[in-house]
Amino acid sequence: MGRFDVGMVGIGYAGLPLAVALARAGNDVVGFDIDPERVGAVNDGRSPVDTVTDAEVHALDGRLSASTDPAVLADSAVIVVCAPTPVNGDTPDLEPLTRAVETVAGRLRPGQLVIVESTTHPGTTDGLLQPILERTGLRAGTDFHLAYSPERIDPGNTAYRIGNTPRVVGGLTAACAERAAEFYRQVTEVHVTRGLREAEAAKILENTYRQINIALVNEFSQLCHGMGIDVWDTVAAASTKPYGFHTFWPGAGVGGHCIPADPLYLIHHAGTLGMSFQMAETAHRVNEGMPLWVADRIAKDIEQSGVPVSEATVLLLGVTYKANTDDTRHTPAVPIARALTERGATVLCHDPYADGLSWPGGRVEAVPDLAAALAEADVSVLLQRHDRFDMDLIGRARRLFDTTGSVRTERSVLL
Repeated sequence: MGRFDVGMVGIGYAGLPLAVALARAGNDVVGFDIDPERVGAVNDGRSPVDTVTDAEVHALDGRLSASTDPAVLADSAVIVVCAPTPVNGDTPDLEPLTRAVETVAGRLRPGQLVIVESTTHPGTTDGLLQPILERTGLRAGTDFHLAYSPERIDPGNTAYRIGNTPRVVGGLTAACAERAAEFYRQVTEVHVTRGLREAEAAKILENTYRQINIALVNEFSQLCHGMGIDVWDTVAAASTKPYGFHTFWPGAGVGGHCIPADPLYLIHHAGTLGMSFQMAETAHRVNEGMPLWVADRIAKDIEQSGVPVSEATVLLLGVTYKANTDDTRHTPAVPIARALTERGATVLCHDPYADGLSWPGGRVEAVPDLAAALAEADVSVLLQRHDRFDMDLIGRARRLFDTTGSVRTERSVLL
């Protein structure tokens, strides 16, 4: 078995883009993943996620490989952990991350650099993960280096990639931080924090900032609706101010892994310390309630058109959590579909990135023929404006409920 410059634990949405960038910079990278389909795709020169193209994987001339055998990590100078950190309900679940670090500990050797990229609450790396690694008898900061650098991947956003997105790096010691910073400088700029916990807190602050501002404009949109005010025109007007205002647009809800989940890690951790994070808690409640408010508005719009909701066909357009990605994690389309289904409506969907939509006890079937589906649906609901959508065709829907502010016709209703 050959030696590798980098061992990437997890080659999904976050891990694979970094693995590709590092391989492109001249490193020999091996991705360890428990999913054999992902591993097989990478070894065949294909990308298993939409944050990386097939062409990018294929062009690496053998510098990137993948394996389901964790033994490859022992021959890596640097090990980067990109394990998921999900939530169960509102409770953080660190088990996937701790299992990944236990796997690393089983192959840890002196001189290695271990970097954690998974989003988590401050104190996880040195308080939870460091002891796991030190069960080997090796000491962090002495026998091996330990650092934290949160991933900054924005699926569907082609403007910002690894190379033009600065990295935040925190180390257990100054030497740990500098070695990790030198590692990331191969592919992008680096900002070094005072320690591990500042780097951990920075990622949650970034996503909480977005959560709070999205909640602000989502709740504001509800007020505007009640007052008969065009929220889209209002936000556009406020956006002309060249200072002191950053534009956020309302939508059907907040999805994906980061924004709905990451602030919960800090909310939960603050609670264990007898503190609260009230701004984030309020924002979470507002954004979690937005899909149900949207579903209620859709139902009322159907009734006002003279069709009982129980007899209506609703077509959801764009069921991924954001535009131009195939990621359906925490998509607001699910609670909207569930709420309408529970009222008796027939709910269908069309999305060039998703083959239907499922949840425990329910499913929305995808319809391939957009024109025919638009003609048959009592109301079509635009949830995401994918670049691959024919907006002119969508604009000719019998009735359109637009949560994106994109289509203004006599037959459209805006959020």
